Amino acid sequence: MLDIRAIRDTPDEIDARLARRGLAPQAQAILAIDSARRAAIAEAEAAKAAQNAASKQVGAAKARGDEAEFERLRALVTEKKAEIAALEDRARSEDAALQTALETLPNLPLDDVPDGADETGNVETHRWGSPPEFPFTPKEHFEIAAVAPLMDFAAAAKLSGSRFAVLRGAVARLHRALAQFMLDLQVEEHGMVEINSPVLVRDAAMYGTGQLPKFADDSFRTTSGWWLIPTAEVTLTNLAADEILEAGNLPLRFCAHTLCFRSEAGSAGKDTTGMLRQHQFEKVEMVAITTPEDALAEHDRMTRCAEAVLERLGLPYRRMLLCAGDMGFGARKTHDLEVWLPGQERYREISSVSVCGDFQARRMGARYRPEPGARPEFVHTLNGSGLAVGRCLIAVLENGQTEEGEVILPQALHPYLGGKSRLTVDGTLA
Repeated sequence: MLDIRAIRDTPDEIDARLARRGLAPQAQAILAIDSARRAAIAEAEAAKAAQNAASKQVGAAKARGDEAEFERLRALVTEKKAEIAALEDRARSEDAALQTALETLPNLPLDDVPDGADETGNVETHRWGSPPEFPFTPKEHFEIAAVAPLMDFAAAAKLSGSRFAVLRGAVARLHRALAQFMLDLQVEEHGMVEINSPVLVRDAAMYGTGQLPKFADDSFRTTSGWWLIPTAEVTLTNLAADEILEAGNLPLRFCAHTLCFRSEAGSAGKDTTGMLRQHQFEKVEMVAITTPEDALAEHDRMTRCAEAVLERLGLPYRRMLLCAGDMGFGARKTHDLEVWLPGQERYREISSVSVCGDFQARRMGARYRPEPGARPEFVHTLNGSGLAVGRCLIAVLENGQTEEGEVILPQALHPYLGGKSRLTVDGTLA
């Protein structure tokens, strides 16, 4: 959430930054609501002062026997009481309108974020590895002979409908191995604290990280009122909600492997084959909570933590700096990692790593003390995938495929597969 004080102090700058996201000017409309709210509060306070003064005089008028003045003052107290109630109602209404206006505004892009309206404005900043050259036409993951019988979309459709998958046997084990490998790497080598968190959360948690109210249609809600998390960013970041942390304990670095659920409301017709875009998927999520001074360095560090997964697996990728118009709602700056998929002959997103500044912290009330006894300030938050497990599975299968329909598996996964190094045509590990 943006700071109303920043909008009061620099409305033109706020509008200029929002314009980079393709939005019309917002500041003056918000300031008009803010002004009406502040005026109602001031009028209510003046009415309370008048009521208090009249109340003090009522007794004195009664004591000296001035019945006319007594009745006038008593009527004034009653009048001010009704006036105060009306003004407080107005102030609450304006406050709610201000809150609605602020909570639907996206974060402001940093200066080094490139301009652009959509993904065509993104800028490649780094590339690792080279796409493999095959002496045959590579297939998509679900077409590979070793994989096709073990990736059952018909069974999933019978159980749940479209955009679900049932994984069997060796492919299910490979999927599990990838998640375990990612967790071990982030915890043992990158110093993150592993968290096992719920996948059902309250409104406040979704609001805190920016999914509500603007993106309610993108998530699933139970009839009991809980939300199914679209990412563990929701639970990990909200661990700091309503807390005052000590600067010496920062940064906090968390990771978690969870199920994730997304309605894909805005992706009708996109990636309808295979398991690239699913309603239910798994992800190893990374979250950092840090000071404003360290946030950008933490962003670079977290990006490297995600890239390390791809490099250990030998998967070619590129890093994209997202333009202002393509960033997520809560991000100030985002690196997308795109892995090479031979079956599609193009790079596809496998991780987004974003620095959010104090945008989420304001919504959550997450603060820290810069030094003992100092006034609390908002923390800065970061999040990123380390990585999306299903998409990583796709990349491993497609990049390791052979002309015979086998899959050669990355060396890094062998210890997680009992030393097995390939997926044979008959669907077994060998």
